Amino acid sequence: MSWMLVWWPLALALGLYAAGHALLHKRDPRSAWGWMGLSLMLPLAGPLIYFLMGVNRVNTRAHRMRPPRRALGRGVGLDHRSDARHHREHQRPVVPAGFRQVARTVDVITRRPLLAGNTLQPLHNGEEAFPRMLAAIDAAQESVLLASYIFDVDVIGERFIAALAKARVRGVRVCVLVDGYAELSLRRRRASRRLTAEGVEVLRFHPPTLLPPSLHLNLRNHRKLLIVDGQLGYTGGMNISHRHMALDPQNPVPETDLHFELRGPIVQQLAEAFADDWRYSGGNACPCPPEPTEAAIEGAACRVITDGPNEDLGQLTLVLMSAFASARKRIRIMTPYFLPPRELVAALETAVMRGVKVEIVLPSRSDLEKVRRAMRHTLGELVLRGLRIYYQPPPFAHGKLLMIDGEYAQIGSANMDPRSLRLNFELVVEVYDAGFALQLNQHFEAVRKRSHQVRQQELRRQPLRTRLVDAFWWLFSPYL
Repeated sequence: MSWMLVWWPLALALGLYAAGHALLHKRDPRSAWGWMGLSLMLPLAGPLIYFLMGVNRVNTRAHRMRPPRRALGRGVGLDHRSDARHHREHQRPVVPAGFRQVARTVDVITRRPLLAGNTLQPLHNGEEAFPRMLAAIDAAQESVLLASYIFDVDVIGERFIAALAKARVRGVRVCVLVDGYAELSLRRRRASRRLTAEGVEVLRFHPPTLLPPSLHLNLRNHRKLLIVDGQLGYTGGMNISHRHMALDPQNPVPETDLHFELRGPIVQQLAEAFADDWRYSGGNACPCPPEPTEAAIEGAACRVITDGPNEDLGQLTLVLMSAFASARKRIRIMTPYFLPPRELVAALETAVMRGVKVEIVLPSRSDLEKVRRAMRHTLGELVLRGLRIYYQPPPFAHGKLLMIDGEYAQIGSANMDPRSLRLNFELVVEVYDAGFALQLNQHFEAVRKRSHQVRQQELRRQPLRTRLVDAFWWLFSPYL
């Protein structure tokens, strides 16, 4: 009895404290209600789960640990016009008339300059991307910066480990960053151990630890970056993994994907993003290219957009809303995971009402069945509102693309789901260039033609049990 007299007041106090913390710090009332209910209904387990997995803890930790960006004018509330004065060599590039307001809006949101003079090359699947990336590492003379969410120690991973080790022996500064949560997977051998044994500098981004306790599973670095000698960059959706060798008959789980080779001033912004993540993970200064001394004119206008549970929280959502509002003819989206927040759904539906043709290509087969089911539950409303949804045939398609009106595009690591838009550290590159958008639209059109359009009648014919299971997983969509 004496034990119970101590237990219940303590448990109640912990439950009330956790509920109050959620009430004060959660931005979404639905999320606040959920965590408050869990904390009060399970007075001990509820608060423990909340403080280990609550999103606001990610936000707090990221703000405390992450250093300010190196570029000038990145302070909160600082007038973005002061950035322009410190970047006189980066005069605003000419952008299509319909996207001038978008460019000005993203100036304010990201506080990064839009840079002209870039070239971008789409690379389809590992068959095109990995040979180019390995050749770039082999040719490196000064530095190699590599970040990958997943770094599998398979036939492809071994090739990258060997190339990185050889570069280090040549005297090249090699910095490799892998995500701590992804590497924890029991299915994977740890690339960080192999790289360390080869003498390569390698860090894990926020690995889960027991002492001190840090079991937050949502602080993930989902960015994919390779920067060689500060002159050549690669980014997109591909991890370092054999699974992206989509045409290899020896691949048991093939995935199609897109990666991109970038040259020009935009590589500096990629390197700055890597440097931020490297310092955040405990590394010392890593090589970062100097800013261009002369303004480039020819080539695409590009800008890096970072998003994550830190000072960048919500940036990508705001950019997407601005871009959708600018659309006059067509919005095309390709993504493996499509669970957008209500504000983005409203923006897409409003675009359709303005006469914009909205086309979304999703994979018919997913590597995450529960996510596929949650996605399917949301499609009925979208189809009813006039959005055109397509399922592309197997294998699983992991590529991410956004094109608007044939003049604006986004490429990078972010999916259109809560994990990418609120929990992960993500990176995309916005591109203002009709020629590049044409290349992406040609790829999109080829995929769309062999895809199956989802109809309202098809969704209604789903068995009741299937619809109930889909709706059940949809309830957990903020955490999938």
